[in-house]
Amino acid sequence: MNVVVIGAGAAGLIAAAFASTPEQPAVLVERTTDGGRKIIISGGGRCNVLPAALEPDRFITSSPTHLLRHMLRAWPLEAQKQFFEGELGVPLKFEADSRKYFPASNKARDIRDGLVAFARRRGVQFQFGTTVENITREGDGWRVATSNGTIETRAVIIATGGLSVPDTGSDGAGLRFAEALGHTVHEVYPALTPLLASPAVHASLSGLSLDVRIRAKWQGKVRTSEGGFLFTHRGYSGPAVLDISDVVTRAATGSEPFSTGFHNLGTEVGPQSSVPKSARPVEKGSDPVLRVQWGDLDAAAWEPLLTRGVGHVASLLGASLQQRLVDQLMLEAQVPPDRRISDLRRTERLALLEKLTAYVLPWTGDEGFKKAEVTGGGVALDEVHLKTLESRRAPGLYFCGEVLDAFGPIGGHNFAWAWATGRTAGMAASAPRT
Repeated sequence: MNVVVIGAGAAGLIAAAFASTPEQPAVLVERTTDGGRKIIISGGGRCNVLPAALEPDRFITSSPTHLLRHMLRAWPLEAQKQFFEGELGVPLKFEADSRKYFPASNKARDIRDGLVAFARRRGVQFQFGTTVENITREGDGWRVATSNGTIETRAVIIATGGLSVPDTGSDGAGLRFAEALGHTVHEVYPALTPLLASPAVHASLSGLSLDVRIRAKWQGKVRTSEGGFLFTHRGYSGPAVLDISDVVTRAATGSEPFSTGFHNLGTEVGPQSSVPKSARPVEKGSDPVLRVQWGDLDAAAWEPLLTRGVGHVASLLGASLQQRLVDQLMLEAQVPPDRRISDLRRTERLALLEKLTAYVLPWTGDEGFKKAEVTGGGVALDEVHLKTLESRRAPGLYFCGEVLDAFGPIGGHNFAWAWATGRTAGMAASAPRT
Protein backbone atom coordinates (compact mmCIF):
# COMPACT_ATOMS: atom_id res chain seq x y z
CA MET A 1 0.00 0.00 0.00
CA ASN A 2 1.27 3.47 -0.88
CA VAL A 3 -0.33 5.79 1.73
CA VAL A 4 -2.70 5.29 4.66
CA VAL A 5 -4.52 8.34 6.01
CA ILE A 6 -6.04 8.18 9.48
CA GLY A 7 -9.06 10.42 10.00
CA ALA A 8 -11.67 11.54 7.45
CA GLY A 9 -12.16 15.09 8.66
CA ALA A 10 -11.40 18.22 6.69
CA ALA A 11 -7.63 17.71 6.58
CA GLY A 12 -7.83 13.94 6.14
CA LEU A 13 -10.22 14.04 3.17
CA ILE A 14 -7.98 16.53 1.38
CA ALA A 15 -4.81 14.61 2.30
CA ALA A 16 -6.19 11.30 1.07
CA ALA A 17 -7.40 12.79 -2.20
CA PHE A 18 -4.04 14.39 -2.98
CA ALA A 19 -2.13 11.28 -1.89
CA SER A 20 -4.14 8.96 -4.13
CA THR A 21 -3.88 7.97 -7.77
CA PRO A 22 -5.80 5.27 -9.67
CA GLU A 23 -2.54 3.32 -9.91
CA GLN A 24 -1.71 3.67 -6.22
CA PRO A 25 -4.89 4.45 -4.28
CA ALA A 26 -4.64 5.77 -0.76
CA VAL A 27 -6.57 4.14 2.06
CA LEU A 28 -8.57 6.44 4.36
CA VAL A 29 -9.40 4.93 7.75
CA GLU A 30 -12.22 6.59 9.71
CA ARG A 31 -13.82 5.49 12.97
CA THR A 32 -17.27 7.01 12.21
CA THR A 33 -19.60 5.64 9.57
CA ASP A 34 -19.43 8.64 7.25
CA GLY A 35 -16.62 11.09 8.14
CA GLY A 36 -16.51 14.88 7.92
CA ARG A 37 -18.96 15.42 10.77
CA LYS A 38 -17.33 18.65 11.95
CA ILE A 39 -17.70 20.00 8.43
CA ILE A 40 -21.42 19.28 8.53
CA ILE A 41 -22.03 21.12 11.83
CA SER A 42 -19.71 24.05 11.13
CA GLY A 43 -21.07 27.52 10.56
CA GLY A 44 -24.45 26.58 11.97
CA GLY A 45 -24.82 23.86 9.35
CA ARG A 46 -23.72 26.16 6.53
CA CYS A 47 -19.92 25.59 6.69
CA ASN A 48 -17.76 28.70 6.65
CA VAL A 49 -15.42 27.18 4.07
CA LEU A 50 -12.82 29.95 3.88
CA PRO A 51 -12.05 33.37 5.38
CA ALA A 52 -11.84 36.57 3.36
CA ALA A 53 -8.06 36.53 3.77
CA LEU A 54 -5.38 34.33 5.28
CA GLU A 55 -4.22 35.99 8.50
CA PRO A 56 -1.30 34.07 10.01
CA ASP A 57 -0.77 36.70 12.71
CA ARG A 58 -4.12 35.78 14.23
CA PHE A 59 -3.17 32.12 14.66
CA ILE A 60 -2.08 30.72 18.00
CA THR A 61 0.80 28.31 18.51
CA SER A 62 3.46 27.38 21.03
CA SER A 63 5.79 26.53 18.15
CA PRO A 64 7.96 28.89 16.03
CA THR A 65 5.52 31.21 14.31
CA HIS A 66 7.39 31.44 11.01
CA LEU A 67 6.68 27.74 10.47
CA LEU A 68 2.96 28.31 10.93
CA ARG A 69 2.96 31.15 8.41
CA HIS A 70 4.70 29.09 5.76
CA MET A 71 2.44 26.08 6.25
CA LEU A 72 -0.72 28.16 6.06
CA ARG A 73 0.36 29.93 2.87
CA ALA A 74 1.41 26.73 1.11
CA TRP A 75 -1.95 26.73 -0.69
CA PRO A 76 -2.99 30.32 -1.54
CA LEU A 77 -6.54 31.33 -0.75
CA GLU A 78 -7.50 32.00 -4.36
CA ALA A 79 -6.30 28.52 -5.35
CA GLN A 80 -8.37 27.00 -2.55
CA LYS A 81 -11.46 28.83 -3.79
CA GLN A 82 -10.85 27.57 -7.31
CA PHE A 83 -10.51 24.04 -5.97
CA PHE A 84 -13.90 24.08 -4.26
CA GLU A 85 -15.70 25.66 -7.17
CA GLY A 86 -13.80 23.87 -9.96
CA GLU A 87 -12.74 20.42 -8.72
CA LEU A 88 -15.60 19.94 -6.29
CA GLY A 89 -18.22 21.81 -8.28
CA VAL A 90 -19.52 23.62 -5.20
CA PRO A 91 -20.16 27.35 -5.90
CA LEU A 92 -19.16 29.65 -3.06
CA LYS A 93 -20.59 32.98 -1.97
CA PHE A 94 -18.87 35.71 0.01
CA GLU A 95 -20.66 37.37 2.93
CA ALA A 96 -19.11 40.77 3.54
CA ASP A 97 -20.50 41.25 7.04
CA SER A 98 -18.87 38.12 8.43
CA ARG A 99 -15.96 38.09 5.93
CA LYS A 100 -16.47 34.41 5.18
CA TYR A 101 -17.11 32.18 2.19
CA PHE A 102 -20.02 29.74 2.36
CA PRO A 103 -21.39 27.26 -0.17
CA ALA A 104 -23.98 29.10 -2.26
CA SER A 105 -26.49 26.43 -1.23
CA ASN A 106 -25.95 27.25 2.47
CA LYS A 107 -25.57 23.49 3.02
CA ALA A 108 -22.43 22.30 4.79
CA ARG A 109 -23.18 18.78 3.62
CA ASP A 110 -22.41 19.89 0.05
CA ILE A 111 -18.82 20.55 1.10
CA ARG A 112 -18.44 17.22 2.92
CA ASP A 113 -20.09 15.25 0.14
CA GLY A 114 -18.07 17.10 -2.49
CA LEU A 115 -14.82 16.19 -0.74
CA VAL A 116 -15.82 12.54 -0.40
CA ALA A 117 -16.82 12.36 -4.07
CA PHE A 118 -13.55 14.02 -5.13
CA ALA A 119 -11.56 11.56 -3.03
CA ARG A 120 -13.41 8.62 -4.60
CA ARG A 121 -12.69 9.97 -8.07
CA ARG A 122 -9.03 10.07 -7.12
CA GLY A 123 -9.23 6.39 -6.18
CA VAL A 124 -9.29 6.68 -2.38
CA GLN A 125 -10.39 3.49 -0.66
CA PHE A 126 -12.54 4.32 2.39
CA GLN A 127 -12.65 2.17 5.48
CA PHE A 128 -15.46 3.67 7.55
CA GLY A 129 -16.37 2.34 10.99
CA THR A 130 -12.78 1.33 11.53
CA THR A 131 -10.61 2.14 14.55
CA VAL A 132 -6.83 2.38 14.40
CA GLU A 133 -5.37 0.50 17.35
CA ASN A 134 -1.64 0.97 16.80
CA ILE A 135 0.99 2.29 14.40
CA THR A 136 4.41 0.65 14.34
CA ARG A 137 7.52 0.79 12.20
CA GLU A 138 7.91 -2.16 9.81
CA GLY A 139 11.26 -2.07 7.99
CA ASP A 140 11.26 1.01 5.78
CA GLY A 141 7.50 1.34 6.08
CA TRP A 142 4.68 1.15 8.60
CA ARG A 143 2.17 -1.31 9.97
CA VAL A 144 -1.25 0.11 10.87
CA ALA A 145 -3.26 -2.21 13.11
CA THR A 146 -7.00 -1.57 12.83
CA SER A 147 -10.19 -3.12 14.12
CA ASN A 148 -10.58 -4.67 10.64
CA GLY A 149 -7.07 -6.03 10.27
CA THR A 150 -3.53 -4.84 9.59
CA ILE A 151 -2.36 -2.63 6.75
CA GLU A 152 1.26 -2.44 5.68
CA THR A 153 2.12 0.83 3.99
CA ARG A 154 4.96 3.03 2.83
CA ALA A 155 3.62 6.20 4.49
CA VAL A 156 1.06 7.18 7.11
CA ILE A 157 -0.71 10.54 7.43
CA ILE A 158 -2.20 11.31 10.84
CA ALA A 159 -5.20 13.63 10.38
CA THR A 160 -7.20 12.65 13.44
CA GLY A 161 -7.83 16.16 14.79
CA GLY A 162 -7.79 16.82 18.50
CA LEU A 163 -10.38 16.50 21.26
CA SER A 164 -12.92 19.16 20.33
CA VAL A 165 -16.57 18.17 19.80
CA PRO A 166 -16.04 14.50 20.76
CA ASP A 167 -19.49 13.58 19.45
CA THR A 168 -18.07 13.95 15.93
CA GLY A 169 -15.48 11.25 16.54
CA SER A 170 -12.56 13.25 17.97
CA ASP A 171 -10.85 11.24 20.68
CA GLY A 172 -7.23 12.42 20.60
CA ALA A 173 -5.93 9.13 19.17
CA GLY A 174 -3.52 10.83 16.79
CA LEU A 175 -1.99 12.83 19.62
CA ARG A 176 -1.41 9.62 21.56
CA PHE A 177 0.15 7.94 18.52
CA ALA A 178 2.42 10.93 17.95
CA GLU A 179 3.60 10.94 21.55
CA ALA A 180 4.17 7.18 21.56
CA LEU A 181 6.33 7.55 18.45
CA GLY A 182 8.57 10.06 20.20
CA HIS A 183 7.10 13.41 19.21
CA THR A 184 6.70 16.47 21.38
CA VAL A 185 3.00 17.16 21.89
CA HIS A 186 2.37 20.57 23.39
CA GLU A 187 -0.27 20.40 26.10
CA VAL A 188 -3.73 20.52 24.59
CA TYR A 189 -6.57 22.74 25.72
CA PRO A 190 -10.05 23.71 24.47
CA ALA A 191 -10.05 26.70 22.12
CA LEU A 192 -12.85 28.75 20.57
CA THR A 193 -15.14 27.67 23.39
CA PRO A 194 -17.82 29.57 25.37
CA LEU A 195 -16.99 30.85 28.86
CA LEU A 196 -18.91 30.18 32.05
CA ALA A 197 -19.81 32.24 35.09
CA SER A 198 -20.97 30.52 38.27
CA PRO A 199 -23.07 31.89 39.78
CA ALA A 200 -24.58 33.13 36.53
CA VAL A 201 -24.44 36.80 37.45
CA HIS A 202 -25.72 37.86 34.02
CA ALA A 203 -28.47 35.29 33.56
CA SER A 204 -31.01 38.10 33.26
CA LEU A 205 -29.22 39.27 30.10
CA SER A 206 -29.35 35.85 28.42
CA GLY A 207 -30.00 36.16 24.69
CA LEU A 208 -28.74 39.73 24.46
CA SER A 209 -26.05 40.24 21.81
CA LEU A 210 -23.92 43.17 20.66
CA ASP A 211 -20.51 44.01 19.24
CA VAL A 212 -17.74 44.46 21.77
CA ARG A 213 -13.99 44.76 22.20
CA ILE A 214 -12.39 42.42 24.75
CA ARG A 215 -8.95 42.95 26.24
CA ALA A 216 -7.41 39.94 27.98
CA LYS A 217 -4.40 40.34 30.24
CA TRP A 218 -2.45 37.37 31.54
CA GLN A 219 1.09 37.09 32.90
CA GLY A 220 2.08 40.56 31.68
CA LYS A 221 0.83 40.01 28.13
CA VAL A 222 -2.35 41.09 26.42
CA ARG A 223 -4.66 40.05 23.61
CA THR A 224 -7.61 41.84 22.13
CA SER A 225 -10.64 40.51 20.35
CA GLU A 226 -13.47 42.30 18.57
CA GLY A 227 -16.84 41.20 17.27
CA GLY A 228 -20.10 39.73 18.43
CA PHE A 229 -20.77 38.97 22.10
CA LEU A 230 -23.67 36.87 23.38
CA PHE A 231 -24.91 36.56 26.95
CA THR A 232 -26.03 32.98 27.66
CA HIS A 233 -27.83 31.48 30.63
CA ARG A 234 -24.50 29.94 31.71
CA GLY A 235 -22.03 32.65 30.71
CA TYR A 236 -20.84 34.16 27.45
CA SER A 237 -20.38 33.22 23.81
CA GLY A 238 -20.13 34.89 20.42
CA PRO A 239 -17.12 35.41 18.13
CA ALA A 240 -15.33 37.90 20.39
CA VAL A 241 -15.54 35.52 23.36
CA LEU A 242 -14.60 32.40 21.41
CA ASP A 243 -11.57 34.06 19.85
CA ILE A 244 -10.13 34.96 23.23
CA SER A 245 -11.28 31.94 25.24
CA ASP A 246 -7.93 30.17 24.84
CA VAL A 247 -6.40 32.73 27.20
CA VAL A 248 -8.69 31.34 29.90
CA THR A 249 -8.29 27.68 28.97
CA ARG A 250 -4.50 27.92 28.70
CA ALA A 251 -4.35 29.46 32.15
CA ALA A 252 -6.26 26.44 33.44
CA THR A 253 -3.60 24.09 32.05
CA GLY A 254 -0.73 26.26 33.25
CA SER A 255 0.60 26.68 29.71
CA GLU A 256 2.79 29.63 28.85
CA PRO A 257 0.98 32.42 26.95
CA PHE A 258 3.13 32.14 23.81
CA SER A 259 1.34 32.87 20.55
CA THR A 260 1.39 35.10 17.55
CA GLY A 261 -1.58 36.97 18.96
CA PHE A 262 -0.01 38.14 22.23
CA HIS A 263 2.20 41.18 22.77
CA ASN A 264 3.97 42.51 25.83
CA LEU A 265 2.09 45.01 27.94
CA GLY A 266 3.72 47.66 30.09
CA THR A 267 0.84 48.86 32.22
CA GLU A 268 -2.81 47.97 32.32
CA VAL A 269 -5.15 50.62 31.00
CA GLY A 270 -8.31 51.38 32.94
CA PRO A 271 -9.25 51.51 36.62
CA GLN A 272 -9.64 48.42 38.75
CA SER A 273 -13.13 46.99 38.87
CA SER A 274 -15.19 45.99 41.85
CA VAL A 275 -16.55 42.58 40.91
CA PRO A 276 -18.31 40.42 43.51
CA LYS A 277 -15.84 37.89 44.89
CA SER A 278 -18.21 35.03 44.18
CA ALA A 279 -18.08 35.84 40.47
CA ARG A 280 -14.32 36.32 40.19
CA PRO A 281 -11.83 33.85 38.72
CA VAL A 282 -9.92 31.70 41.16
CA GLU A 283 -7.00 33.76 42.39
CA LYS A 284 -6.60 37.45 41.80
CA GLY A 285 -3.40 38.12 39.85
CA SER A 286 -2.87 34.54 38.67
CA ASP A 287 -5.78 34.26 36.26
CA PRO A 288 -6.54 36.20 33.08
CA VAL A 289 -8.50 39.41 33.48
CA LEU A 290 -10.99 40.09 30.70
CA ARG A 291 -12.10 43.70 30.21
CA VAL A 292 -14.96 44.50 27.86
CA GLN A 293 -15.80 47.66 25.96
CA TRP A 294 -19.52 47.47 25.20
CA GLY A 295 -20.33 48.79 21.74
CA ASP A 296 -18.25 51.03 19.50
CA LEU A 297 -17.59 53.97 21.83
CA ASP A 298 -14.42 54.10 23.93
CA ALA A 299 -13.77 56.19 27.04
CA ALA A 300 -12.65 59.20 25.01
CA ALA A 301 -15.98 59.17 23.16
CA TRP A 302 -18.16 58.60 26.23
CA GLU A 303 -16.44 61.21 28.44
CA PRO A 304 -17.82 64.37 26.74
CA LEU A 305 -21.25 62.81 26.37
CA LEU A 306 -21.43 62.09 30.08
CA THR A 307 -19.98 65.48 30.95
CA ARG A 308 -21.78 67.91 28.65
CA GLY A 309 -24.77 65.94 27.40
CA VAL A 310 -28.40 66.71 28.19
CA GLY A 311 -31.28 64.58 29.40
CA HIS A 312 -31.20 61.37 31.38
CA VAL A 313 -28.16 59.10 31.59
CA ALA A 314 -30.25 56.05 30.79
CA SER A 315 -31.53 57.64 27.58
CA LEU A 316 -28.02 58.60 26.51
CA LEU A 317 -26.70 55.09 27.04
CA GLY A 318 -29.81 53.56 25.49
CA ALA A 319 -29.06 55.30 22.21
CA SER A 320 -25.99 53.05 21.81
CA LEU A 321 -26.71 49.98 23.93
CA GLN A 322 -29.65 47.70 24.66
CA GLN A 323 -31.74 48.84 27.59
CA ARG A 324 -31.31 45.65 29.61
CA LEU A 325 -27.54 46.10 29.49
CA VAL A 326 -27.84 49.79 30.30
CA ASP A 327 -29.91 48.99 33.39
CA GLN A 328 -27.35 46.41 34.52
CA LEU A 329 -24.35 48.72 34.02
CA MET A 330 -26.02 51.61 35.82
CA LEU A 331 -26.96 49.31 38.70
CA GLU A 332 -23.38 48.07 39.04
CA ALA A 333 -22.00 51.61 38.78
CA GLN A 334 -24.48 52.64 41.49
CA VAL A 335 -26.03 55.33 39.31
CA PRO A 336 -29.75 55.92 40.06
CA PRO A 337 -31.94 54.96 37.07
CA ASP A 338 -33.50 58.44 36.93
CA ARG A 339 -30.20 60.35 37.13
CA ARG A 340 -29.89 63.28 34.73
CA ILE A 341 -26.55 63.92 33.03
CA SER A 342 -26.37 67.40 34.52
CA ASP A 343 -26.68 65.88 38.01
CA LEU A 344 -24.15 63.08 37.45
CA ARG A 345 -21.51 63.08 40.17
CA ARG A 346 -17.84 62.68 39.31
CA THR A 347 -17.59 59.35 41.13
CA GLU A 348 -20.66 58.10 39.28
CA ARG A 349 -19.29 59.24 35.93
CA LEU A 350 -15.96 57.49 36.50
CA ALA A 351 -17.67 54.31 37.66
CA LEU A 352 -19.95 54.36 34.64
CA LEU A 353 -17.04 54.97 32.25
CA GLU A 354 -15.33 51.91 33.65
CA LYS A 355 -18.43 49.76 33.27
CA LEU A 356 -18.90 50.96 29.71
CA THR A 357 -15.33 50.61 28.46
CA ALA A 358 -13.25 48.50 30.87
CA TYR A 359 -15.81 46.14 32.38
CA VAL A 360 -14.17 43.22 34.20
CA LEU A 361 -16.03 40.18 32.95
CA PRO A 362 -16.64 37.71 35.80
CA TRP A 363 -15.83 34.23 34.54
CA THR A 364 -15.23 31.00 36.43
CA GLY A 365 -14.57 28.45 33.69
CA ASP A 366 -15.32 27.34 30.16
CA GLU A 367 -17.44 24.83 28.25
CA GLY A 368 -14.40 22.65 27.54
CA PHE A 369 -13.82 20.34 24.60
CA LYS A 370 -17.51 19.45 24.36
CA LYS A 371 -18.29 22.81 22.75
CA ALA A 372 -14.81 23.91 21.67
CA GLU A 373 -14.55 24.46 17.93
CA VAL A 374 -10.88 23.46 17.88
CA THR A 375 -8.12 21.99 20.04
CA GLY A 376 -5.18 24.15 21.03
CA GLY A 377 -1.74 22.59 21.38
CA GLY A 378 -0.67 19.44 19.56
CA VAL A 379 2.33 18.11 17.64
CA ALA A 380 5.17 20.63 17.70
CA LEU A 381 5.56 22.31 14.32
CA ASP A 382 9.35 22.21 14.48
CA GLU A 383 9.22 18.40 14.60
CA VAL A 384 7.88 18.18 11.04
CA HIS A 385 9.63 19.22 7.83
CA LEU A 386 8.41 22.63 6.76
CA LYS A 387 7.64 21.85 3.11
CA THR A 388 6.29 18.31 3.48
CA LEU A 389 4.93 17.97 7.05
CA GLU A 390 6.86 14.71 7.32
CA SER A 391 8.05 13.87 10.80
CA ARG A 392 11.66 14.69 11.58
CA ARG A 393 11.67 11.79 14.05
CA ALA A 394 9.92 9.10 12.01
CA PRO A 395 10.41 9.17 8.22
CA GLY A 396 7.28 8.23 6.33
CA LEU A 397 4.97 9.64 9.01
CA TYR A 398 3.08 12.88 8.27
CA PHE A 399 0.78 15.18 10.22
CA CYS A 400 -1.86 17.67 9.10
CA GLY A 401 -4.81 19.68 10.38
CA GLU A 402 -5.88 20.10 13.98
CA VAL A 403 -3.43 17.50 15.33
CA LEU A 404 -0.68 20.07 14.69
CA ASP A 405 0.07 22.80 17.22
CA ALA A 406 -1.80 25.69 15.61
CA PHE A 407 -5.29 27.12 15.36
CA GLY A 408 -6.84 30.31 14.06
CA PRO A 409 -9.81 32.50 14.91
CA ILE A 410 -13.33 31.59 13.92
CA GLY A 411 -14.49 32.45 10.44
CA GLY A 412 -13.02 29.79 8.13
CA HIS A 413 -9.40 30.19 9.25
CA ASN A 414 -9.17 26.69 10.70
CA PHE A 415 -10.61 25.17 7.55
CA ALA A 416 -7.99 27.07 5.53
CA TRP A 417 -5.36 25.50 7.80
CA ALA A 418 -6.87 22.03 7.32
CA TRP A 419 -7.10 22.37 3.53
CA ALA A 420 -3.55 23.74 3.18
CA THR A 421 -1.80 21.28 5.50
CA GLY A 422 -3.86 18.34 4.24
CA ARG A 423 -2.86 19.04 0.64
CA THR A 424 0.80 19.47 1.57
CA ALA A 425 0.94 16.21 3.52
CA GLY A 426 -0.97 14.26 0.87
CA MET A 427 1.20 15.40 -2.03
CA ALA A 428 4.42 14.82 -0.09
CA ALA A 429 3.47 11.40 1.23
CA SER A 430 2.67 10.08 -2.26
CA ALA A 431 5.76 11.54 -3.92
CA PRO A 432 8.52 9.07 -4.89
CA ARG A 433 11.10 8.62 -2.13
CA THR A 434 14.58 9.89 -2.94
